[in-house]
Amino acid sequence: MPRRRQVRNIGSDGTEDSDSSAEREQTNSSESDGNMPKRTRLTRASLRLSQSSQGKESHGMDALKSPLFYPTVSRVGDHDESPPLTPTGNAPSSESELDISSPNASHDESVAKDPALRDSDKDLSHRPKRRRCHETYNFNMKCPTPGCNSLGHLTGKHERHFAVSGCPLYHNLSADECKVKATTREKHEEESKVQEESNRHATRHQMPTSKQTRYKEQVTEMRKGRNSGLPKEQKEKYMEHRQSHGNTREPLLENITSEYDLELFRKAQARASEDLEKLRIQGQITEGSNMIKTILFGRYELDTWYHSPYPEEYARLGRLYVCEFCLKYMKSQTILRRHMAKCVWKHPPGDEVYRKGAISVFEVDGKKNKIYCQNLCLLAKLFLDHKTLYYDVEPFLFYVMTEADNTGCHLVGYFSKEKNSFLNYNVSCILTMPQYMRQGFGKMLIDFSYLLSKVEEKVGSPERPLSDLGLISYRSYWKEVLLRYMYNFQGKEISIKEISQETAVNPVDIVSTLQSLQMLKYWKGKHLVLKRQDLIDEWKAKETKRGSNNKTIDPSSLKWTPPKGT
Repeated sequence: MPRRRQVRNIGSDGTEDSDSSAEREQTNSSESDGNMPKRTRLTRASLRLSQSSQGKESHGMDALKSPLFYPTVSRVGDHDESPPLTPTGNAPSSESELDISSPNASHDESVAKDPALRDSDKDLSHRPKRRRCHETYNFNMKCPTPGCNSLGHLTGKHERHFAVSGCPLYHNLSADECKVKATTREKHEEESKVQEESNRHATRHQMPTSKQTRYKEQVTEMRKGRNSGLPKEQKEKYMEHRQSHGNTREPLLENITSEYDLELFRKAQARASEDLEKLRIQGQITEGSNMIKTILFGRYELDTWYHSPYPEEYARLGRLYVCEFCLKYMKSQTILRRHMAKCVWKHPPGDEVYRKGAISVFEVDGKKNKIYCQNLCLLAKLFLDHKTLYYDVEPFLFYVMTEADNTGCHLVGYFSKEKNSFLNYNVSCILTMPQYMRQGFGKMLIDFSYLLSKVEEKVGSPERPLSDLGLISYRSYWKEVLLRYMYNFQGKEISIKEISQETAVNPVDIVSTLQSLQMLKYWKGKHLVLKRQDLIDEWKAKETKRGSNNKTIDPSSLKWTPPKGT
């Protein structure tokens, strides 16, 4: 007779269970007699005997111990004093967690007690299988907000939360209020989708519809009606809330701005919380424990925005220490201090291709300086949402902008560019460090990328998708370039192709910018470019107000030739 596979049940302490040994002895004796059906009855009889002897102490958990029911589930030993594990691998803190970890326990207990079901269990196909939960909650984790029971979610779509970003109590809301707001948002989204579908075939009409005009007027009226100052009673209420809760609660936001703007802010909060929840469910972050919260970078301590795939031993620390010159990341302040004492780097590797004043740009080859470029990508992912490139840096060139002082060249921002781009992308990824944002450095990086395209005699465009801040920066840059071109243009007829050749901006980007400025009209079967003098005068006034402090790229300071093969 061929050997049959024996299923051994091992206790959590590594020893074989006594019940399992008894079952195996009975199995061996039945096999020697050649009576295979009797083997099944004996095994089930021993199971029922062990269940009846343990009584109420088992709570239905012994139904999960039989190898006939779940051959892949290791049995908890009868004499094992260590507590059973929850689905997340942590010891449960109460009996309620045991019930949650075994959703089929009550069903199996009823099967064991009901004789009718016991007699009809020869075919086990009717028995329900254990379902794998897609949202695995760690019940030992708790929301860090004081007084919160971790129930509810800011998005209104989940039953529990473990981070401040999804805590209704932190946002001064209840779980029911979050569900109501989620339902309202879904209705508005459905209405907007229907509206977009109806307007899809009316793309040639550049003028806003009457409904859009009315909506714009309503928004303007709501924003005008916001209070310019808070009453004394509300100020006292806000101060009392701040003093009693401190940083453990979000400040009261009512009446600070219009209801329209406050609702937009709430939508953005809910969307960001939903994105973090998706990352947690996918396993990229685990209840916020493997997400770096802050980094120490030079003289600055920066709060991170997104998850970056640093090694787990560094990511779980929550705080990272990064050398601002070589971008090496470390675990503690002491290691960073020792590293800075012996680090010989004072500027990025590669060739300095631009310098004017304190601003320099270095061209770094991803193939020659692989470690530096990988560290740069990991650092950038902390502040970019759509970035997917971390380690495959060899096909790219990195242009790193720095600001120099007596201690070295400090990282301002960078953009990467493919060495051979099939679609003529002049930027693959672009980032301005948070401490240098809103100072004009983003437009300098964009202007420098188009300056390289002009030298290459190509028309360039950034790779999609752009981040939110990147899209705002590019739209502002394209608007400024077009208005400057219009201001200096003296002819009567203008061509989009001529604008593209002179500015190196892709015609698609030019058309989209003209449409947003309402300078492109469709009339008698032709597209016309309108020269709006009011926008040009407004741009000129801003340029005059900025004066000589305006940060711009000087083409004469560029010392660069296109790399071979591009």
